[in-house]
Amino acid sequence: MSILVVGSLALDSIQTHEGTQKDILGGSASYCSISASFFAPVRLVSVVGKDFPAKYRKVLNRKNIDLSGVEEKQGKTFRWGATYKHDINNPKTLMTQLNVFADFKPVIPVHFKDSEIVFLANIDPGLQNQVLKQTPLAKLIVCDSMNYWIEHTRQKLLKLLKKVDIYLVNETEAKMLSGCTNLRQAAKKIMSLGPKTVIIKKGEHGVLLFKKGSIFSAPAYLLEKIVDPTGAGDTFAGGFLGYLAASKKINEVSMRKAICYGSCMASFAVESFSVDRLSRLKKSEIQKRYKEFKRMVKF
Repeated sequence: MSILVVGSLALDSIQTHEGTQKDILGGSASYCSISASFFAPVRLVSVVGKDFPAKYRKVLNRKNIDLSGVEEKQGKTFRWGATYKHDINNPKTLMTQLNVFADFKPVIPVHFKDSEIVFLANIDPGLQNQVLKQTPLAKLIVCDSMNYWIEHTRQKLLKLLKKVDIYLVNETEAKMLSGCTNLRQAAKKIMSLGPKTVIIKKGEHGVLLFKKGSIFSAPAYLLEKIVDPTGAGDTFAGGFLGYLAASKKINEVSMRKAICYGSCMASFAVESFSVDRLSRLKKSEIQKRYKEFKRMVKF
C-alpha cells in the first residue's frame, strides 16, 4: 500500500553537545517519508520556498519519494532553530520562521487521491481535516500532533480525532489532551474521542500502544551516543507506517511488530544530524537492528 505524508519540509539549525549545524534538512515530512520509504512507496505533500536546496530534493528523490505534491512558492522555506545542550530530550526553541509554510493549504494531487494510508504529520488540525476531505479512499488514517495545537486549536483537533484510526502523541501531550495524569487513563479518554488506537511516545523510555482491551509496551533501542534527537518521533512514525503498509494484514500483531520497527528506525535517526544517517541506511542494517531489538525484549 502507498503512504501519503502531509507535513513540513524545513531548514533546521541545531545545537547539541556534538556540535552545531545550520540550514540542514528537517521538518516532520522529511524524517517520516525517508523512514517509511524503506518499506513502501511514499507520496509527499508539502511546501518549500525558492531557497530550498536542490541537494535536499536529491536526498528525497534517491529514496523514490514522489515529490509531485511538493509546492514551490516565492519566498523562504520554513526554518526552525533549537538547542539540546541543556536537555537532550527537550529542545529549547531559539527561532521559528514559518515563511511560506504560514500560508500552506494542502492540495492533494489527483494521482495521490487513491492513497490507502494517510499520515497527517504535525500541522494545524484544520489543515489535517482538509486533507481528509481530499482522500476519501483512505483505509488507515494516522495523525500526529503537538502541545501547541492541543492548547490553541482544541476544538478543531477534537473534530479531527473523530475521523482518525491511530493517534500518535507524546507523554506530555497525552496528559494535556486527556486531563489525566495516569497514562492508561489518558489513553482510554483519548480513545473515547474517536481513535481506535493510541500510541504514546516516551522518548528514551520507549512506546506504549493502547487498543481496546489491549496494551503493548516496547522499550527504546538503547544507544551509547545520541548526536541529534530532532525528528526521532517522525522517524518512528515513518517506520511504523512503512511496516504496516508492507504487511498483508493490519492487526494487533502487525502493529506490535511495526512499533518495534519504528523504534529501530528512530534509533538510526538520532545517530547523526538531520537525515544523514537515514539517507545512508541499508535495509540489511534495519533487519540486523530489528533482530537485536527482539533479543533485547525476549524473555
